[in-house]
Amino acid sequence: MRNFDFSPLYRTAIGFDRLAQMFDNAQRADQPSYPPYNIELVAEDKYRITMAVAGFARSEIEIETENETLKVVGRKQKEEQQANFLHRGIAARDFEQRFQLANHIKVTGASLENGLLNIELVREIPEALKPRKIEIGSAEDNVQRLERVAA
Repeated sequence: MRNFDFSPLYRTAIGFDRLAQMFDNAQRADQPSYPPYNIELVAEDKYRITMAVAGFARSEIEIETENETLKVVGRKQKEEQQANFLHRGIAARDFEQRFQLANHIKVTGASLENGLLNIELVREIPEALKPRKIEIGSAEDNVQRLERVAA
């Protein structure tokens, strides 16, 4: 696999350091693969993360967002009586999974059903950042608007 050096981005791009850091993090091989998950585009601005968390109860899973990072943590409660397994194929270990969220992505809900944790996300762009049409007027209109603002 090729390794890329993103340090020039840190020197020349102002405000894109988060993007360069995301590229750096994506190249690392120590990304957690447990529990397995899917990221699904449900609609134009709606997403769903589905995680396979078989064996975890609702009380053993925490979901929180902070600084555009979604963190899902599973802490398995210790069993009082140890079972004698002949084969143990269902993982019951603790996990912590982090997802970087783009700007204006909000978590709207979560549900746990049949061993699958579904986290619903939506992109909510503020009105001030949405595209808007600019009416083309004459130079006289612009002068009159400026005079009204100055008065």
